[in-house]
This record gives sequence, C-alpha cells and structure tokens, in this order.
Amino acid sequence: MREENTRDLRLYRRLRSRDAAAFEELFRTYAPAVLGVALRVLGQRSLAEEVVDDTFLALWRAPEAFDPSRGTLRTFILSLAHHRAVDTVRREERLRKRTVNPVNLEPGEGEDIAEDVVEKAWLTERRAQVSQALSALPQEQREVVELAYFGGRTQVEIAGLLSIPLGTVKTRTLAAMRKLRRALEEGER
Repeated sequence: MREENTRDLRLYRRLRSRDAAAFEELFRTYAPAVLGVALRVLGQRSLAEEVVDDTFLALWRAPEAFDPSRGTLRTFILSLAHHRAVDTVRREERLRKRTVNPVNLEPGEGEDIAEDVVEKAWLTERRAQVSQALSALPQEQREVVELAYFGGRTQVEIAGLLSIPLGTVKTRTLAAMRKLRRALEEGER
C-alpha cells in the first residue's frame, strides 16, 4: 500500500504540472474503481460513466483540491466520485419529479386560489430580498455563490475556474451564506 501511495504522489505532482501522461496513468489505475462506486450509487451504467468522466475532469481542472496531508489520492478520487454520483442521483430525481408532476395551471376542486396568489406574492418578494442581499455581497463572495447556486458548479470546479485555492472558495462561500442569512432574517422582521 505504501508503494501505491508513493507512486500516486509522484503522479499527482506530475499532474499538477499538467502532465497528460500522469493523468492517463491515474485514469487507467482508478477509472474501474470509480466506475464501481458510481454504479453502486446510481445503478445505471450510462450515468456512472458520466460520473467517471466528471470525476477525472475535475481532478484535471483542479488537482490542487487534493491535500496529501488529509489522506491518499485513491481515497480522494473515490470520495470525489461518490459525491458526484450522489449529486447525479439528486439531479435525476429533480428531473423525474418535473416530468412526472407537471405544473397544474388549472385550480383543482376545493383549492383556494387566494392561497396561490398569496404564495406567489410572497415568492416574488422573497426573490427580490435574495437579489438585494446578493447584490450587497462583496464581488468575490457573490461570484462563488452565483457559480455554485446558479451555475451548478462544485467548490472544486469553482476553485479551478477562478484559479484560487479550494479553501478560499469554502471561506468565501461560508462568509457569503452567513451574510445572506442575516440579511434575509432581517428582511423577515
């Protein structure tokens, strides 16, 4: 196991230098295990293969997301795959709900249309509050929130896109979410 870790660390250093051969070797080594993790979570080969691609693409884009002091490269890659597979399950579930339960525009029997009007008014007001709270954030914090929540990006992807450390993305996201929560709680009063 120690030899495997030493080999992986050498490959990782080469990967950080954008060595395509190191990336290919990591892919050949770990793609079968990543596929296995994804298949166990998803149960569907085509989606699992997408997770394999996404996992290795994320590793290529932001290799600095791996911290050797926190564990092995193998564990990091498999954990990344697991998280991506779970995200895929959630995405597929949202899509399934949208297609199975299309919005009913006609009021049903016994439904109170006034409730819908009140709910829509509240949602409109809440959207305005969120938009105002977002615009009050510092640019760096707003950027990571928008990429994550509106762009569907993971923190690792954001770090790669913005060429900043993953820890910085996490810090900015946490600070932004705290500010947003405070602003929205104040808006409720």
